[in-house]
Amino acid sequence: MTDSPEAAMHRVVHFFEHLQPADVSRMAEIYTADAQFKDPFNQVQGLPAIAHVFAHMFEALQAPRFVITTQVVQGEQCFVTWDFLFAMPRMDGGQTQTIRGATHFVLREEEGVWRVAVHRDYWDAAEELYEKLPVVGALMRWLKKRANS
Repeated sequence: MTDSPEAAMHRVVHFFEHLQPADVSRMAEIYTADAQFKDPFNQVQGLPAIAHVFAHMFEALQAPRFVITTQVVQGEQCFVTWDFLFAMPRMDGGQTQTIRGATHFVLREEEGVWRVAVHRDYWDAAEELYEKLPVVGALMRWLKKRANS
């Protein structure tokens, strides 16, 4: 079997678009053992820590899922844009929310298989999340308005 960064990104996209709670235990198929993960709320390294981030996502949110909208692969550097859909029943009555963001992946080949060594998510927590919360949202929208005037 000949693997490539393009084939690896196909696996990564498929993995995330079909991610279910039971799949968290399969992170070693996607990530290197020492992989780094960073988003606006987390900065962790290693498979157990990355698996914990995604396990917590399934515990805290209802029906979380990713829709990959764009992907670009250039050697071991990969970039995807995505929509993250979820609900927070205790906060929004189960209404589906969407966060739009992007991820930079750095792939590394080990023993003929390409996996994710670096996963860095970029999204605006203020606009995509905080502004949608009842009390915090009003404050964030006010601050944004004041900053733009």
